[in-house]
Amino acid sequence: MKILHTSDWHVGKVLKGQSRAEEHKQVLAQVIETARTERPDLVIVAGDLYDTAAPTPEATRLVTRALTALRRTGADVVAIGGNHDNGAALDALRPWAEAAGITLRGSVRDNPADHIIDGVTADGERWQLAALPFLSQRYAVRAVEMYELTAAEANQTYADHLGRVLARLTEGFTEPDRVHLVTAHLTVVGASTGGGERDAHTVLGYAVPATVFPGNAHYVALGHLHRSQRVIGPCPVRYSGSPLAVDFGEQENVGSVTVVEVTATTAAQIREVPVPGAVPLRTVRGTLAQLAEIEAPEGWLRVYVREQPRAGLREEVQELLPRALEIRIDPELVPVPGSGTRTAQRAGRSPHELFADYLSSRGHADEGVQELFDELLEGVDH
Repeated sequence: MKILHTSDWHVGKVLKGQSRAEEHKQVLAQVIETARTERPDLVIVAGDLYDTAAPTPEATRLVTRALTALRRTGADVVAIGGNHDNGAALDALRPWAEAAGITLRGSVRDNPADHIIDGVTADGERWQLAALPFLSQRYAVRAVEMYELTAAEANQTYADHLGRVLARLTEGFTEPDRVHLVTAHLTVVGASTGGGERDAHTVLGYAVPATVFPGNAHYVALGHLHRSQRVIGPCPVRYSGSPLAVDFGEQENVGSVTVVEVTATTAAQIREVPVPGAVPLRTVRGTLAQLAEIEAPEGWLRVYVREQPRAGLREEVQELLPRALEIRIDPELVPVPGSGTRTAQRAGRSPHELFADYLSSRGHADEGVQELFDELLEGVDH
């Protein structure tokens, strides 16, 4: 059978005030075109379809149309909820999805069997997929209790809970003539972040070892980390990555989807298919004079300015580089806290004095900024 694995679309993303809607239309059109060309038996979308738990109607329309178009290629389509998605809202779409032949699993259900999807390809290859949406710490404990796996003791870790839930979902991976698959939205120990993930859900407490996946799985399709990569584990484990760079920390990532070919008796053959279409993200740095001389690269820009902060600096940079979405003082110029800078003592000092001391300690001394602060303070007082 052939599988197309994608994840982390983040439809509805707004980058520093700039909508990515047109880019998402182009990128998802490329994903759909890849599905038409490759003709997979199964498309897996491993979470974070949306960038926010409250997507706009435009974002919802784009996601549902993309899933429908993927289904119309003849593939079975399975999508799970990620940490950015509203799992309950995705589950509310299940009647529509089922009518369209699409399988949605937004959140963990009471019955573990509801997360096991069975199928047969046109060539008669039987497959079974264990689909696990994102689980927060609290809901991981609830899932363990729901499935009556063990008491959710306080000393058990998130990884312990996830391991038990996955073991329960994959306990039927016993038939030798069936392709066994897993999809989940989580962080695996040792994998590399892409740069734009939500920090709270990638920290160590949320990371699980690859050993939570069964050795007899033919392929594990993961979402959550935005960089396409293989993870060393007891079976083939892979992140497809996001098909577009979600934030400037991901500017070196190459958007792609993963295509997998596998049978019940042969190892998975895995390859990446690039997905063009997104506007590239670039970082430039220099003084105002240097920025005025450079030939601005194509794409959205993050600018590190090698100037001392002052009122109006952002506007000057914006005039030179209209595609600059993020403008910051070069981090190399910002004093490190505690490196000999004076700390303001609050007792008996006015807000004016405290703010002036703060500006000085951060290397931001500028009369224009101080005057703006004083005007704002006077407005508050009155």
